[in-house]
Amino acid sequence: MTAAVPAADGGAPAASKGPVAGHPEINWTMLLLGFAGMVVGQFMAILDIQIVAASLPQIQAGVGASADEISWIQTAYLIPEVVMIPLSGFLSRLWGTQRLFLASCAGFVLMSVATGLSSSIDTMILFRAIQGFVGGAMIPTVFAVAFTAFPPEKRVTASVVMGLIVTLAPTVGPTLGGHLTEWLSWRWLFFINVGPGLIVLFLVGRYANFDKGDPSLAKGFDWWGLGLMAVFLMSMQFVLEEGAKNDWFDDTHILLLTVVAAVTGPIFVWRSLTYRQPIVELRAFGNRNFLVGFIMTFIVGFALFGGTFLLPLFLGRVLHYSSSEVGTTMVVSGLAMFATAPFAGRLVRKMDARILMFGGFMLCAWGMWEARAVTENWGFWEFASVQAFRGVGVMLAMIASQQVTMATLPPHMVKNASGLVNLARNVGGAFGLAILNTSLTSNTALHLSELTSAIGQGDQAVRQMMAGMTHRFAGTIDPAASAMKAIYGMLQKQATTMAFGDAFALLGVMCAGAAFVTLLAQPVKAQAGAPPSDAH
Repeated sequence: MTAAVPAADGGAPAASKGPVAGHPEINWTMLLLGFAGMVVGQFMAILDIQIVAASLPQIQAGVGASADEISWIQTAYLIPEVVMIPLSGFLSRLWGTQRLFLASCAGFVLMSVATGLSSSIDTMILFRAIQGFVGGAMIPTVFAVAFTAFPPEKRVTASVVMGLIVTLAPTVGPTLGGHLTEWLSWRWLFFINVGPGLIVLFLVGRYANFDKGDPSLAKGFDWWGLGLMAVFLMSMQFVLEEGAKNDWFDDTHILLLTVVAAVTGPIFVWRSLTYRQPIVELRAFGNRNFLVGFIMTFIVGFALFGGTFLLPLFLGRVLHYSSSEVGTTMVVSGLAMFATAPFAGRLVRKMDARILMFGGFMLCAWGMWEARAVTENWGFWEFASVQAFRGVGVMLAMIASQQVTMATLPPHMVKNASGLVNLARNVGGAFGLAILNTSLTSNTALHLSELTSAIGQGDQAVRQMMAGMTHRFAGTIDPAASAMKAIYGMLQKQATTMAFGDAFALLGVMCAGAAFVTLLAQPVKAQAGAPPSDAH
């Protein structure tokens, strides 16, 4: 590509005066427009994980699904997606980034329309599964392009854009989904992908010719490795998504799939390390910074998806907010992330990324720890403080961890490594939701037991409350029973609120622990003279 080259100060591109030593000339128009199209596709794929979260009751009524069936609208999307995310690195090298992204986006849009038109829960689950699988390739390929097509001095800016998308999409998902359902209908949760999808297809098809595929990779394709990876990741994801609902190992299917994941996981790792042309290149873990960054990204996923899961659940379950009220309350987190992104980009250029990661995780920990004192009397401003700390912290940690993870890898490892990093974030989120769901269930029961055992029928205060409630329900068939039921409901609500406080505290402790793990990474130095590797 021939055109302008970037200015040395990182500002607007300057007129080209010929190739810069060590750098091929870059057509900035094609690079930026192609990258912009890919970023929009990435946003759609991540957004669709959470966009249905606030609208599951409406979807359930629309297709006549049971409470157990409707949860599969999210699960069916996530399970196949975790297979495509690491696989996309190999497919990108085989077909080229542009062809893979176009196929992924086209399939995603078609499955979005099919899901929106579904009239039964079975067909909807099928189309959501295909949508998650084909759309999964749009997530990690953007990371690979940012670290291969852009010159080193511009990679931080590209990382800021990606960090904003990755953190903002799941945060605004419930907000956007709730409003779409109220304004139009739940089917528009899926139809909304058509317009942006067409824009993505045009921009990527016209401008995103960043590299060429290598058809020779098709020879000796590791079908055994693919099978082992699919069984391992899908079994693990199913266990994490459904385990808390089914009492974990008390359920035969959960126990069986846990054993399957425990057996196929090590075999897959062995296959990947010994086969001459593996599906996923695991040797990147030999790089110390990549290993630390992988762990950090896992915990970022835990904090990002965990916080996005807990707060809307509390607002709906305890405070009985509507979808739009939940969206209005949650918007603070998105605004905090959006406002932080430009400053994070500047800071990561001037500061040790490890310090930025440490500070980000500590801010996130502070916000989550603050929420441990949550009560049913909290309002918008109390939640705004929690979300502001969490939003700023997650954004700082995300952008800094991307630099630590990818900056010291050799170019030929970047595509596979980007799939592993995105897999870490998704699996971290799945682990987070599983742990938080289990914590909520067990701690609610524990606190309820403590509250009920702390009071007795002989207590003066309890007798007065019972008398007052019985008088209030005097018009019912059994006033005493109605009064007892009302008091039990109050205790249940208090126990649930306390359990949410415990869950927020757990998130805070996890983030604080992660802050100290960041210190294990090695300093990352700018690679000012490095070429943009695979860019063509």
